[in-house]
Amino acid sequence: MENKKELRTWLDNLQLDHPLVIAGPCSAETEEQVLKIAHELKNTDVNYYRAGIWKPRTRPGNFEGVGALGLKWLQKVKAETGLKTATEVANRAHVELALEHDIDLLWIGARSTVSPFIVQEIADALKGTNKIVLVKNPVNPDLPLWLGAIERLASSDIKNLGVIHRGFSTYEKTKYRNNPEWQLAIELQTKFPDLPLISDPSHITGKRDMIFDVSQTALDLNFDGLMIETHHDPNNAWSDAAQQVTPSALVNIMKDLKIRKESDPEAAYNNELNNLRAQIDVVDNQIIELLGKRMKVADNIGELKKQKNVAVLQSKRWNEILGKMVLEGEEKGLSEEFILRMFKAIHQESINHQEKIINS
Repeated sequence: MENKKELRTWLDNLQLDHPLVIAGPCSAETEEQVLKIAHELKNTDVNYYRAGIWKPRTRPGNFEGVGALGLKWLQKVKAETGLKTATEVANRAHVELALEHDIDLLWIGARSTVSPFIVQEIADALKGTNKIVLVKNPVNPDLPLWLGAIERLASSDIKNLGVIHRGFSTYEKTKYRNNPEWQLAIELQTKFPDLPLISDPSHITGKRDMIFDVSQTALDLNFDGLMIETHHDPNNAWSDAAQQVTPSALVNIMKDLKIRKESDPEAAYNNELNNLRAQIDVVDNQIIELLGKRMKVADNIGELKKQKNVAVLQSKRWNEILGKMVLEGEEKGLSEEFILRMFKAIHQESINHQEKIINS
């Protein structure tokens, strides 16, 4: 993309003294619900009031949104509270209706980002608009697909662009609803440092009690803002009840978050250092996750060896692994000494796991 500096203009123009905040219910349910939440958020740090009007559901039969009627409720939100409005669009018809009702910010959802055809249709419908358009990462961890969606929108002369990191689906069970895969957001940020980057901790976690920690990690990684689903009665929400917080809980989250500010050269240095340390924390957590997975495989091997009465230590296999890892480590700039010490420790832990199973 050319003229990357222009991409941050809309965010800079807001002149905020806190991260950008987009908040509101996962789904617009009733006019009363939409307006009640909006009035509870109007004197907070919230900059844009979000509500899902059209809800893409994995399986039919679930609540799929109130449709265009909800756009009139968002118009009332703006008139009564002064809050700017935001909603998701997934096709040309959605775009045309959202523009007709003067919605200020539109985002493309994760299920739409996976399809270049859908993104191109939306880009054509939005051509030349001055509305803010944000692109959620695709469901699968595919950075080129995410960037491709941004490039299609930029090619349609849409300058007020940004991205939303909402995590990625995985077949493995983790503590997250959608695994954050922070390294992909970091890589995108590295490629386009002036592209506003928003975190969606609600969809990453799927649990309201994890939202604060994920939000803090995002801010430590220099994200520009947060999109947090907020409902006055989250336990009875019509969709994604477990991941929504109350307006008062949102206020407390924003109050407790540590914001890194750059007011002098020393502060700028500390901010960069904290960002790099946050990246190390992300990688360290990934290492622990991978080691845990490796030991589960070792446990399965131990069960198999126990059934077949096979010795735990297989020297030929071990030497093959060690030689291969030394070569691959050298390609990554890692010393042979380090690789040997690390994999000997991992190997010993695997032996301990297998011996415990065989001797049980």
